[in-house]
Amino acid sequence: MKRPRISFVFSALVVMGVLVSCGPADGLPKGGPSGLIPAPQSVALGSGHFECSGSLKVVWPADWASEQEVITGWCEQANIALDPHAGPTFRFAYSESIRGDEAYRLVVSREEVTVEAATAEGLFRGWITLRKMMPVECESGCSQGFSLPVLTLNDAPVLEHRGLLLDGCRHFQDVAFVKKQIDLLALHGMNVLHWHLTEDQGWRMEVEALPKLTQIGAWRTEADGSQHGGFYSKQDIREVVAYAQARHIEVIPEIEMPGHSSAAIAAYPSLGCTGLPLEVPARWGVFKDIYCAGNDSTLAFLEVVLDEVVALFPGPRIHIGGDEAPKVRWTSCPKCQRRIQEEGLANEEELQRWFIERMGRYLASKGKTIIGWDEILEGGLPEGAAVQSWRGMGGAAEAVHLGADVIVSPTSHCYLDYPLRSTDLEEAYSFNPLPDSLTHGPGRILGGEGNMWTEHAPQPEVESKVYPRLTALAEVYWSGPGHTSKEGAYVDFLERLDHHYQRMDALGVQYGLESPPFSLETKEADGDVQAQVVALGRGVEGRGRWDGLVTDSVAAGEPFVVEGPGWIRMEVGRRGQWTGQQVAFPVDGHDGAFQPLALSYVPSPWYTGGGDGALVDGKLGTADFRDGAWQAQQGVDMSATLDLGRPEKIAEVAVGTYLYQDAWIFLPASVLWEGSVDGVQWESLARIAVGEVLARDDRQERIPLSAIVRPGSLPARYVRMTAVNAGVCPDWHAAAGSESWLFLDEMVVRTE
Repeated sequence: MKRPRISFVFSALVVMGVLVSCGPADGLPKGGPSGLIPAPQSVALGSGHFECSGSLKVVWPADWASEQEVITGWCEQANIALDPHAGPTFRFAYSESIRGDEAYRLVVSREEVTVEAATAEGLFRGWITLRKMMPVECESGCSQGFSLPVLTLNDAPVLEHRGLLLDGCRHFQDVAFVKKQIDLLALHGMNVLHWHLTEDQGWRMEVEALPKLTQIGAWRTEADGSQHGGFYSKQDIREVVAYAQARHIEVIPEIEMPGHSSAAIAAYPSLGCTGLPLEVPARWGVFKDIYCAGNDSTLAFLEVVLDEVVALFPGPRIHIGGDEAPKVRWTSCPKCQRRIQEEGLANEEELQRWFIERMGRYLASKGKTIIGWDEILEGGLPEGAAVQSWRGMGGAAEAVHLGADVIVSPTSHCYLDYPLRSTDLEEAYSFNPLPDSLTHGPGRILGGEGNMWTEHAPQPEVESKVYPRLTALAEVYWSGPGHTSKEGAYVDFLERLDHHYQRMDALGVQYGLESPPFSLETKEADGDVQAQVVALGRGVEGRGRWDGLVTDSVAAGEPFVVEGPGWIRMEVGRRGQWTGQQVAFPVDGHDGAFQPLALSYVPSPWYTGGGDGALVDGKLGTADFRDGAWQAQQGVDMSATLDLGRPEKIAEVAVGTYLYQDAWIFLPASVLWEGSVDGVQWESLARIAVGEVLARDDRQERIPLSAIVRPGSLPARYVRMTAVNAGVCPDWHAAAGSESWLFLDEMVVRTE
């Protein structure tokens, strides 16, 4: 709340003495602004120091109850004794001279540290900066005292919405973990926790009026027969929301509709178009069973849910998803088609807009506004909706043009679940959430988020994916592109990050790496395949072994010969310590490696495998089709012809394929291998019939296809492989009729 008058402000101050038991003044741990992230707007250093070596008095505003509790709790955790006696002062005071809800001024003199702001929120942001200026020793025990340099610091955020999306649906996180993430958001100057609470794979919010949502919808059976799940009781949610409010973090719940609703439909099958029972899915992807937009009882169900959401979350905004909602069921649903006719809608896309506007009006009657993913633009912008743009910045541009408020979190820079090879720390830091083209429309960019989806990240792995990339985004959103795009800004950020790591160490943050730890380089050397693991990033080193026909030790940077198939397994060292984290590279030093290759297709620019010669570079693909080793195309056969240089007796052929039907990736219908002496006349060497490749399959893995060449085959100089595309996605698929993808890794040829 903004304070109206200075006279009222100062009369509202209450002096409370807080004693810090401090040691001798000599050798006090020294703090300062050198490690501050996000970077403040301005810092002017003076002369001298503020020293705490005895008692510390804190002056609080009268309305600062929850903030006072947070700060005194931090002091207790830091082993700082509290006692109402005088001493050097920390003073928090309202001031009308500060402009902006989160703006503040922090002044350190020899006798006093003063934080001034127009609001309680601004004062709290100032406290967080003061905390980060204090020596890192204070995070665990500061009883010996501390020293701060005299300075004046002025600061305010560029963007008003700065958040983290935390997906608790694909993998559930306990309340203590969620609270820790709120603490870390506050530490980084963030002000939003976007809490993803409903999804296909799990419903995580207790709704008393609809008990099956958590009795059935909160649990799924994994492939190994185990159960995964959990949910937050209403008391859990109240506890998390109150914890966040005390730290000036807004919790925005996401209640998905109309898609990503399998768990709800599993609990109450009548919510879907077919009325047929479903299981809570244990696989990832997009599913065609979504809420029935033509069924009034489905709308009534969602109103009951939203009534309880509104009661639990006091913030002004509710996220309703709106993404990845296939309209397959709607096109054949009599109720949905009747709704389209009755409402005068043109198609199913407009039906989705109608659906979202209907729920938006209901929430507006409760004093709430809605946010939806950029797919909500496809049938026209729903009235009053804010848009979160994730499929690049195109949705943001359209929404700004239409006059909407916009949150940006494109996959290119902000998806923290993506591997580092897709988005590393530097790329996150390079994100510009305010391009010039989006600053002059009737709409506006509210801010941005980092998105942490957890399909492949159980709770113990979340922090290593979020940090330090969210640290970079925190500076982008607070300090703005005017700071982060300056020459030398990233180098300066890394220097401050080294200080910041020490604080995160003290707080037990399990942060990850800044970039992929290693790359694998292969080349031809005197007729052999030579491999070398290269350590990437700052302070990274590697040690490991080559497991192939022989087992040898391997060190990063040392080349070695690869004979036959095997694995290079490397342990990651970082900042002088071995982490125990391992990275494995499958390779194959086969006879066809690095021989001339001709392709019948142009690889997809998203999946080149490393270039036109990727199918014979000795690198095999892993279970992650985004690992950079896979080459792919959509809707076409993939044929490659290898020139061995002279006729050879072919003994064995193989290729790696990939299966992930939810991502439209199918096995080839068949793989044909042929040989030729002159490149004109061809003889069949082997044919691999894959079988029913379009049958439903929930796997996501590399599938090796190999064959022994039939006896009696003639020697061949040229070897041709043709992988036949499976065709369009079948009727049961969410993208029925769309062209499927075909993925290949290495064209392996062995000779006698």
